[in-house]
Amino acid sequence: MKREINIFDHAKKIFDLFPSPGILVTTKSEDQVDAMTIGWGSIGIEWGVQIFTAYIRDSRFTYELLEKNPEFTVCVPLDAADPKIKKALAICGSKSGRDVDKFEMAGLTRVDSDLVKSPAIQEFPLTIECRVAYKKLQEVSEIDKTLASFYPATGNHSAPHVAYYGEILKSYIIE
Repeated sequence: MKREINIFDHAKKIFDLFPSPGILVTTKSEDQVDAMTIGWGSIGIEWGVQIFTAYIRDSRFTYELLEKNPEFTVCVPLDAADPKIKKALAICGSKSGRDVDKFEMAGLTRVDSDLVKSPAIQEFPLTIECRVAYKKLQEVSEIDKTLASFYPATGNHSAPHVAYYGEILKSYIIE
């Protein structure tokens, strides 16, 4: 069962999980599904609609799936101290969905979403279903120099982020 919620009533719960331990974003294209831990995001109103903005590096598997199917879910734990949640966040933040099935490895249960193809997650029951309304590659050269440490010249973290502005279609808690 899913209980619909006003996402703004739960925004503090989400923001309290940033940057650590994080929350999950799920994506799906055809038979490929991925869950990725994110430590950045925002909720607000843009263009007169509710928006969740997720920042995904263009080097990530999640990015590939979003480019094929511009929908995602945001999945938030209700008990971030639970060891199973910590393990899932660690796996989904360190493994690539290109190489492993993170759902199986982390013991996560997929739940069909109502309006998008990307699944919700039983163990992360606060769910936001989103459809990408706009996306923008962040220009690293335009980012304030005080934030430069997020983009070292080389290595796994040198790739810029794409800001995906997801129109919030529905939000609920899986019970």
